[in-house]
Amino acid sequence: MTTPTPTTEQENRRPEPAVGTRRPGAAASAGGNTSVPKCAWVGITAVSVALVALLIKIYPTPFSSSQQRLFTVEELASYNATDDALPILLGILGSVFDVTKGKSHYGVGGGYHHFAGRDASRAFVSGNFTGDGLTDSLRGLSSSEVKSVVDWRDFYFRSYTYVGKLVGRYYDSQGNPTKYLKGVEAKAARGAQLLEKQKKEEAKQPSCNSRWSQDEGGQVWCDVGFPRLVQRPQEIALTGTMSKRCACFTEDQLHNPGLEVYQGCDYLAKTCQV
Repeated sequence: MTTPTPTTEQENRRPEPAVGTRRPGAAASAGGNTSVPKCAWVGITAVSVALVALLIKIYPTPFSSSQQRLFTVEELASYNATDDALPILLGILGSVFDVTKGKSHYGVGGGYHHFAGRDASRAFVSGNFTGDGLTDSLRGLSSSEVKSVVDWRDFYFRSYTYVGKLVGRYYDSQGNPTKYLKGVEAKAARGAQLLEKQKKEEAKQPSCNSRWSQDEGGQVWCDVGFPRLVQRPQEIALTGTMSKRCACFTEDQLHNPGLEVYQGCDYLAKTCQV
């Protein structure tokens, strides 16, 4: 549900004098009434300003892109969807977004409620939504995982209203990016470069077709060539672990080093059970 915002009419409407009073400076009526003393109007104005300030504090207006501010961890925690009078906010890499329009997801009982009122950047890729998993630290994540977190932040910029910054790991008390944030963004950029390089390398050798069914299990096959397992060298830099993929090689290429025949599969078989 979208948080209601004041209409222009409501914002521009001025309080009308109470019945039986006149505006300051108005002439006395034929009945002899005198105008309200100027000092009285000054007092009324001061009280009105104080009352408006109090109401804004108690019932804050929804955020907009022109109301960007700095949040402390404690302040952000207040916007965790447990108070219907407040918008729902979340942080990712120190950027804070109003996700109230996604209340069905981020509200109490929603599948993403654990993100409300905090910066749980790590959980966007770890899948750990409890305890220590709900942290903004990305320490130990691979460049590919860090890139995924940055991609999530980009998603929120595209889909929700950005309202400010969270003071802490990623932004200092003046709202300036910290060395940690710059390091995260550099690592994500490196991950993007490695992914692009991996795509180009793997495009040189077509991947196998694959399918799985409960009756037959998994199968890989090649329309042209023969299926072989081959290591993905870029994967170590991307994820910190080595992985393999199935690629199709011509008979002339089968002598290349590093090619692995699937267990139980004939040397020149075009289809292999996996």
